[in-house]
Amino acid sequence: MGFILSILTAFILSLTGGDVPYTAVENAFSNGDAAKIVSFGKDKILLNVLDKEGVYASAQATQVLKDFFNKKPVSSFKYTFKGATADGANAMGNYISKGETFRVTLKWTKSSGEYKIESITIEKS
Repeated sequence: MGFILSILTAFILSLTGGDVPYTAVENAFSNGDAAKIVSFGKDKILLNVLDKEGVYASAQATQVLKDFFNKKPVSSFKYTFKGATADGANAMGNYISKGETFRVTLKWTKSSGEYKIESITIEKS
């Protein structure tokens, strides 16, 4: 019974989005707003941007994302998957720049009732 309840809860949260800031992060990607994206992150964020991987403090993470957005200006960004559980969330989306498509994967963890981005991966599709 507990397993079924867990599955149901995860499903409902994935539909409603719970308190995961999906829309705000989607808007920030759509606007190429690195600082806004990082503002939803933990103190340190694991970034993997086109195979350049590292754990960055907020200021550094903002700079890495800004560099990507400057080199690959956004045409559009749209989620292809969103899912949440009681202790975390994941999302995948397509970031399009000048006809190139990049897969963006986001992972949130929930701490003290708030979802914070733990990692962002951007890779060529």
